[in-house]
Amino acid sequence: MNRWKDYATPALVFAAFLILWEVTARVIGASFILPSFTQVMVRIWELREALLTTHLFSTLQIVAIGLGLSIALGIGLAVWMNYSRAVEKAFYPILVASQTIPIIAIAPIFVLWFGYSIWSKVAVTLLFTFFPITVATFDGLKSVSREYKELLQTMGASGRDIFFKLSVPTALPFFYSGIKVGVTLSVIGAAIGEWLGAQAGLGYFSRRMMTQFDGAGVFAPIVILSLLGIALFLIVGALEKRALRWRKTQ
Repeated sequence: MNRWKDYATPALVFAAFLILWEVTARVIGASFILPSFTQVMVRIWELREALLTTHLFSTLQIVAIGLGLSIALGIGLAVWMNYSRAVEKAFYPILVASQTIPIIAIAPIFVLWFGYSIWSKVAVTLLFTFFPITVATFDGLKSVSREYKELLQTMGASGRDIFFKLSVPTALPFFYSGIKVGVTLSVIGAAIGEWLGAQAGLGYFSRRMMTQFDGAGVFAPIVILSLLGIALFLIVGALEKRALRWRKTQ
């Protein structure tokens, strides 16, 4: 019964939002400015073949490659900074400074460097997702209990044992928090990269519909992008629960 109550509140809020959207759009009466929810759903159905095959697949490729590179490079840099104070002093300020640069402003540079290939979009996605994953993982590694570490050392544990049996389990919750932030930002990064220069993808399709003053066509890929981000977030959440089942016993 409590589980149904947990789902009922967000469902009612979401339904109220859709009703407000529908009513506001009908009052305005200009679908090229604000199409109604039903108009967007009809447009998604009409464009389903293009949206859910070619363009969605292209966006998924960018998200997968960009997020995969962010995870690999982020974990590697976080571990390196954890074991070297000099590396931390050298790279941590650069990580922070990278978030002060408007990515939307430098994204066209990637188009100049990589052209309209997939790698210009991957570079934008990488910039969006690298920071939260790296910082969250690094904070997790830094939060290892000194008492536990000294206890394992007195018991004869090697540095490898301490890393895999203490540091990794301690950092996992932080890592998954960073992934949950990064996975949603990866969808935004892919869409922005496609918007600025691409030949396929949901962001590209939205921009193309804008040039045709097709309001519902602009919103259709945006709705799919939103659903994609929610789905990826839920997948990461499910993986987190499975990987951190030991937390429920504590």
